[in-house]
Amino acid sequence: MSVHIDISKHSQDQHQRIRTFLELDSKREYWIETALNECKDGKPFGESVQKINDVTKEMNEISRKGIVPLRENVTVEMIVEYCNRK
Repeated sequence: MSVHIDISKHSQDQHQRIRTFLELDSKREYWIETALNECKDGKPFGESVQKINDVTKEMNEISRKGIVPLRENVTVEMIVEYCNRK
């Protein structure tokens, strides 16, 4: 019986990690889009890049526990390069 409880708890923990990761992924995408728009408009966007990486750090902490992938930090140069491609 205790094995069943342990397996259930483990499964619930994994599902919670996935849910949290997906919520953070949405926030990360929001900040990426914000940084891209600010770059296109010629506005400073360093603060948005920092927010992207703050969220990325949280996501990667979850990733280290397994199940979800690591995410790469974003640089100002990456945003500029992406904007120049469009």
